[in-house]
Amino acid sequence: MITYKDIKNSREIQTYIEKADETLAALGYTEHSFAHIGKVAIHARELLLKLGYDERTAELAAIAAHMHDIGNVINRVDHAQSSALMSFRILDKMGMDVEETATIISAIGNHDESTAVPVNAVAAALILADKTDVRRTRVRNRDISTFDIHDRVNYSVEKSTVTLFEDKREIILELKIDTNFGAVMDYFEIFLGRMLLCRRAAEYLKLKFKLIINGVELL
Repeated sequence: MITYKDIKNSREIQTYIEKADETLAALGYTEHSFAHIGKVAIHARELLLKLGYDERTAELAAIAAHMHDIGNVINRVDHAQSSALMSFRILDKMGMDVEETATIISAIGNHDESTAVPVNAVAAALILADKTDVRRTRVRNRDISTFDIHDRVNYSVEKSTVTLFEDKREIILELKIDTNFGAVMDYFEIFLGRMLLCRRAAEYLKLKFKLIINGVELL
């Protein structure tokens, strides 16, 4: 059985993650390296466990999270599909069970908001964990005067929390935004598609997704 630890310790996968993040850095994107994927893996796994899914399904979500962005090493365009194809080759070579491989690559191939559909529980958890990772520390550019709208929006987020209320069947993303750097409407301009996708992913898991910014419920 291929474990999350096996995936984390793979030098091949580590290299693809590093090189993919270098590509995104050159394009001016926020951090997509080990800090991001580690956070996404933890949250995706914990979400499924709290919802009563078995340990192995939760581990598959962590594996999918760890590998979901490696396709950026090829190109940012269609990176979800590239990541899925690369993951298939790697996992097949490692000898992972075919059904588990299929679950993982389906989730990875369906995590980008331009084409994503929460096709299974692993995909839904990956979407929610990935799209709610909004924080100031993901901004690479340290020159505030040259920030584009993506930098401003991410940098404006002083605090970000994701809370699951099992009794109410709700998952809430709550943000504290410093409007000196980015307006709430800027956040919506950049992230509306992602937030709507989070709502669809939550619905797959029989949850209601809510977005609260500076104390105001917006979605």
